Amino acid sequence: MSSELIDRTPAEDRAGVVIPWTQLNDRPDRERLNETAGLVEALGCNLAFLRAEHVRRPSASHLLSGGILERLKSDITDVGCTLCVVDASLSPVQQRNLETVLNTKVIDRTGLILEIFGLRARTNEGKLQVELARLSYERSRLVRTWTHLERQRGGGGFLSGPGETQLEADRRMLDRQLASLKAELEDVKRTRSLQRDGRRQAGFPVIALVGYTNAGKSTLFNRMTGANVFARDMPFATLDPTIRRIELPQMGDGALVDTVGFITDLPTHLIDSFGATLEETLDADLLIHVRDRSSPFDEERKQDVLKVLERLQDESGKDLPPMIEAWNKVDLLPQDIQESIMLSARSDLHEPPAVVTSALTGQGVDDLIALIVQSIQEDLQAFEITLLPEHGAARAWLYEHGSVNEERVQPDGRVLIDVALSEKHRGRFATEFPALKTALQKV
Repeated sequence: MSSELIDRTPAEDRAGVVIPWTQLNDRPDRERLNETAGLVEALGCNLAFLRAEHVRRPSASHLLSGGILERLKSDITDVGCTLCVVDASLSPVQQRNLETVLNTKVIDRTGLILEIFGLRARTNEGKLQVELARLSYERSRLVRTWTHLERQRGGGGFLSGPGETQLEADRRMLDRQLASLKAELEDVKRTRSLQRDGRRQAGFPVIALVGYTNAGKSTLFNRMTGANVFARDMPFATLDPTIRRIELPQMGDGALVDTVGFITDLPTHLIDSFGATLEETLDADLLIHVRDRSSPFDEERKQDVLKVLERLQDESGKDLPPMIEAWNKVDLLPQDIQESIMLSARSDLHEPPAVVTSALTGQGVDDLIALIVQSIQEDLQAFEITLLPEHGAARAWLYEHGSVNEERVQPDGRVLIDVALSEKHRGRFATEFPALKTALQKV
């Protein structure tokens, strides 16, 4: 047979997907079904079938059981699935047992998102963070459930005792890899810290975009900066953070940061591993929460984003920056609903302040930039402080983190400084220099 007639192109994976639910209020709605379908598409798989399954009594060994499991096995065999996605959290035992019964690869929600992140990572930092999350996830799967992990390698007799199990060896190997990755990410963290210091010294205000995945952050980022960041209508189209200059009227240049999107039940491993990236969010001068107002579940998604931000705040000990909202994708709504949303956004009573935008058409982008400038300027407060010659570190800190308007040196060597600080930086100054806390007087 001629080699030209042989098709060596690998076949695309076909995925069968089930979303288990137990309580009536947990029943997946159309939005959840569409989100899961989007995750499978983002993985590059063909979706063979997707359905929600009511599991009245979850099985400890398989999660799914009885007729549900038999029907799933039959469908996977009939349509030739190479992957089964269970959009829930599976224990290592359940995952292994399902793979045995279904005779195909099985991944849960965390595994699915990790696979997507592995495909999306482009920079060295992104790859390091994804690998750290993957290894952390794998380590949590190392439990005494596989017989091949129970082999003993010790000497004979009761004096020699049992040797090291394969499980312990695998765990120690993963621990070494995790320690190495964490050390590399510490280098990334230091580099990012130096870059942030450089932006502060240049006087650039930093604005970070946050929001639920697929809310349009990257498209809005491209619209505001003229960048060409990859943006598609799918979950996690952008993974690696991107920073570009943005021109702010009356203020000069600023730095706009596009961050990874959040999602319901965002795996803990990912939040932990992406700490170096998410620090850009906590150290920003202003957050823009980009919301997809065309989604019927916009409010629920808003709460998911706020939960992740609150967790980051608790773990870092840092205060969250001030926040404004960009109500995006309004062009997908009927005209009467658009008008109602616009009236709500213009209300002075709305907190946080909001602007209606369409990243696709450019609607509202100028208004958003004007709100950014207004919010940053409003957040600055005027202070006056008198420093002694030995307070050089405090003086340098004020120049780095604040906007020094005037400095006057007295005959006795004292320095009087007029500085504008945000509330966030005022609190940080008091923490860094507690002896000078009362010396910083609001003008």
